[in-house]
Amino acid sequence: MKKTRRFDTLIGTLAAFASGLTLYVAAHAAEDPDGWSYGGDSGPEIWGSLVSQFELCETGRMQSPVDLDQENAVGDLEFSVDWDSSPLVVSNSGKTVQANFQPGSYMTSGGRVFNLLQVHFHTPSEHTFSGQTYPLVAHFVHSTDEGRLGVLGILFEEGEENTELQKIIDAVGDADGNTRAVKGVSLDPNGMLPRELEIFRYVGSLTTPPCSEGVQWHVAEDAVQASSAQIGRMESIMGMNARPVQPLNGRLLVEPD
Repeated sequence: MKKTRRFDTLIGTLAAFASGLTLYVAAHAAEDPDGWSYGGDSGPEIWGSLVSQFELCETGRMQSPVDLDQENAVGDLEFSVDWDSSPLVVSNSGKTVQANFQPGSYMTSGGRVFNLLQVHFHTPSEHTFSGQTYPLVAHFVHSTDEGRLGVLGILFEEGEENTELQKIIDAVGDADGNTRAVKGVSLDPNGMLPRELEIFRYVGSLTTPPCSEGVQWHVAEDAVQASSAQIGRMESIMGMNARPVQPLNGRLLVEPD
């Protein structure tokens, strides 16, 4: 995507960014008051019965995550990212660690443009391969101008330290949900991308209540590396925060060609 387009559409992008971020935040605003969690008496198995707004978590037929080793189509999908560095703004909700991005970064999938809103993390990964998980996953949340959500999942495996992930780890504070802008530090999301970006694609849902459906899911085939210490630190901050895999229910799951 050419830089000139960004300037020509700046006002529209700002509006789309605000709309998409509001939609995503609204979808998660009831987390603490409604008491859902990842275990015990408020765990994923009963999310759908906690409050009426969470009913889709139980009754939905297009839920996420799924096991990616049940692909039923192969395709060379039109997909790309055009991301820029952004001032580092982080939060710790107690359920996940999140970094927000300013407007100006995009993901293009099937000709549709999604604006990058934020990235958050799960330990272990939520999507699986033949039931196997990775120790950490980053979910880059995007929104179209109309507010349609699209997510790119990047899996982490143990290896070399990831510079951009370390910036987030160093900046994370208490689990109070407050956002913190880190003066003089920027986050480059490209530093958390694999060299070859081949993706699985399907239509699913948010993986947290209210489990809203219609989310365009993309999960990278290749993992990126993070050190054992980094993975351990993320686990200690967030705990286990992965929803179990959900039935595919006949949906189209496209694997990379």
